[in-house]
Amino acid sequence: MPGFFANLLRVLQNRDMLFLCRHLLSSRGEASQTALAQQIIAAIAEMDSGERSNFFEILDREFAPDEAAIGRAAADYLKKPGLDTLSALSAIVEAPRQELFRRINTAPHGTETLVAMRRELLAEMTSSGARFEAVDADLKHLFRSWFNPGFLRLERISWQTSAFILEKLIHYESVHEINGWADLRRRLQTDRRCFAFFHPALADEPIIFVEVALENKLSANIEPLLDTKEPVLDPKRADTAIFYSINNCQQGLRHIPFGNFLIKQVVAEIAAELPNIKTYGTLSPLPRFACALRDNDNELGFTPGRLGRLLADFSEELTVGGGNGDLVKAFFHLLERPLEHREALAEPLERLAFAYLTQARRRDGRLYDPVAAFHLSNGARLERVNAFSNLRPYGMEASVGVTVNYRYLPADFEENHERFIRGGRISVSGGLLRESRLVRAAW
Repeated sequence: MPGFFANLLRVLQNRDMLFLCRHLLSSRGEASQTALAQQIIAAIAEMDSGERSNFFEILDREFAPDEAAIGRAAADYLKKPGLDTLSALSAIVEAPRQELFRRINTAPHGTETLVAMRRELLAEMTSSGARFEAVDADLKHLFRSWFNPGFLRLERISWQTSAFILEKLIHYESVHEINGWADLRRRLQTDRRCFAFFHPALADEPIIFVEVALENKLSANIEPLLDTKEPVLDPKRADTAIFYSINNCQQGLRHIPFGNFLIKQVVAEIAAELPNIKTYGTLSPLPRFACALRDNDNELGFTPGRLGRLLADFSEELTVGGGNGDLVKAFFHLLERPLEHREALAEPLERLAFAYLTQARRRDGRLYDPVAAFHLSNGARLERVNAFSNLRPYGMEASVGVTVNYRYLPADFEENHERFIRGGRISVSGGLLRESRLVRAAW
């Protein structure tokens, strides 16, 4: 009987995450910590959605900082500033769950479990509106240290890379779908490059990867870059590297900044291998442009008044083609069948896309377009807007076929980055300066 009760207690303990987590935090022995962490990892792996939600509630409620203790420690520091009182305040301010996560991370598959757990946490917050921001902030804080670029390994992906990793690329590609092995093989030919960051704790799991096309000019059209029948160019005859797809692979690492380091390292890698490459740029999507165009109730976006002013230069073509004297209504009428009205819509769409990229904001003040924010914060300049550049169904649906070229000039990285981060100033090419003035005035 004693054995029965011992086994029953062990089963109950394994199912009681609050007990296990408190026990892990109070444990002093390294071996016992690892064993407890493994139990917690196994329990997390077996949770259904309801159990995960309960676990997030426990992390949020039971392992939060002690506000009363923070007040006392802050008062002690104000009364007697010094290293001792500052250290005490720093220790008490940190949520106990941060140390819990560190201890879980010591066991095999700990990092993998925590990254997956944050993915589920973010999904829970989105689907149910649950407010677990504090738990998310603690995980994000730890991940910024654990996934510091100094710990990441840059690898070039080629056709000789393991099939397991190549399958991962097909799965994680979210910008331009990879349609099977033939498509992937063309993307890895000698006039293409693919680089990925890996982390030692996530074996064979790419963190982020970028696809690059070596060309003779900065392309305004996505089709030649994706066409599997496109002739292969001798890379030594190319003069331009085009970043045409960047993919974050781990949803649990969302908002952990890797991309800027990835692009700069890839620029350095290509420059060392191919000194003939003189131009570095992108052919990028505008994933929310079509949605933003129709969101006319957003005072920070395309209000009817702004649309009218931005489209005024194209009034005659749009109203005649759209069969409506109301300029904005005529534009949206043509937009119902955009490919049939390419000639009338091309220039208006380019202007509206430029306005969207440079002026449309979210309520927190950040740029509405996440891809624009990414490249501009990395120090790129906005080079050119291209109407009807991506005619594939997903391109038409997301952005009415519009793409944008950003250009990376290594000498200007830091200055452009600082101007954008500190003052929101966007660097644009000489060819867009006049358009920039017109758009600012109309906005």
